Amino acid sequence: VLDEPSVVAIRQDRVGSAKSVAAVGHAAKQMLGRTPGNISAIRPMKDGVIADFYVTEKMLQHFIKQVHDNSVLKPSPRVLVCVPCGSTQVERRAIRESALGAGAREVYLIDEPMAAAIGAGLRVSEPTGSMVVDIGGGTTEVAVISLNGVVYSSSVRIGGDRFDEAIINYVRRNYGSLIGEATAEKIKHEIGSAYPGDEVEEIEVRGRNLAEGVPRSFSLNSNEILEALQEPLSGIVSAVMVALEQCPPELASDISENGMVLTGGGALLK
Repeated sequence: VLDEPSVVAIRQDRVGSAKSVAAVGHAAKQMLGRTPGNISAIRPMKDGVIADFYVTEKMLQHFIKQVHDNSVLKPSPRVLVCVPCGSTQVERRAIRESALGAGAREVYLIDEPMAAAIGAGLRVSEPTGSMVVDIGGGTTEVAVISLNGVVYSSSVRIGGDRFDEAIINYVRRNYGSLIGEATAEKIKHEIGSAYPGDEVEEIEVRGRNLAEGVPRSFSLNSNEILEALQEPLSGIVSAVMVALEQCPPELASDISENGMVLTGGGALLK
């Protein structure tokens, strides 16, 4: 029905004037790194928590209206929001109030790994240990689930955004060029990998040479991106190792037998 990134473009024509929403979702994401001075494309939810309450509320209002476009009456839906396991009560209250302010009739919160496990079809109600690693945009959630409950959970602020930052830093360090978020994300989607593959893939990239200040083209291969992503990936691996050490032995045995489930956009790495 609706699948949009949490990006909003805000227009402010002059200092002190009222802010207005110029675009939301995919339309706003295409503006990242391409906006004039009076428009800024921002992510109102950073690392799984609200960074800008007002903009988050406007974004949710837009999404609710988009889903209920043909409704005659003002929509007041029930809303289920997935939240990081490590979010505080203050952060959860802010998310709830933002959704209510956007027009929701009722707001329910669910831990991201539990929602991911249910969506993946895991047998969460049975006395069997299941491990879910949900690699989102801002955070990675690691959880062990059994009998409809979360036995162990941890949240690390590593996700797709950190992958993009790592690629940008690698290109700056090794090629002396600067690329934007959109280019880094394209590189990640096309040749990003977490494990060495049999074939080495390449992509042509355009960036701005920092020494000369002019556009420059160069090629990147999948092995280079693997090297660039080592640091954030190591952080996720460490979180998984800690989860295995902390969960009860019987559940660890179940996970050893059944494996774990990777979900989220970051799970699409080769």
